[in-house]
Amino acid sequence: MGIASTSTVPTMPQDPRTFVAQDLRHSMTDAERRLWSRLRDSQLGVRFRRQEPIGTYIVDFVARRARLIIELDGGQHSAEIDTARTAFLESRGFRVVRFWNNEVLQNQEGVLCVIQDALNSPHASPPPPSPP
Repeated sequence: MGIASTSTVPTMPQDPRTFVAQDLRHSMTDAERRLWSRLRDSQLGVRFRRQEPIGTYIVDFVARRARLIIELDGGQHSAEIDTARTAFLESRGFRVVRFWNNEVLQNQEGVLCVIQDALNSPHASPPPPSPP
């Protein structure tokens, strides 16, 4: 009889934001689910990811190549927090476009037009920030 190997492979501890992002992907709001159905699979010509960690934040949707972030805001968002969050993301070379959840639910085509305009804008792909 052979002896079974019981060696273990060391694993890197996972970033806690990864678990939060996974949970957010499973508990998307109706507005997030509806917009994701139109952003996924490169339907707008770029690849979007959902609930993606960037720095200390988890953004709703990001097209990394286009350097574009889409944020959906519900009643839990505050202008002060959103301003700081947007400033941080823009300092990393991203452009942030925000919509209220009800805009997505009531005017999805209008929201998609704004997103497409942002993707086509010459400002949609700023250069990455200079290293410190």
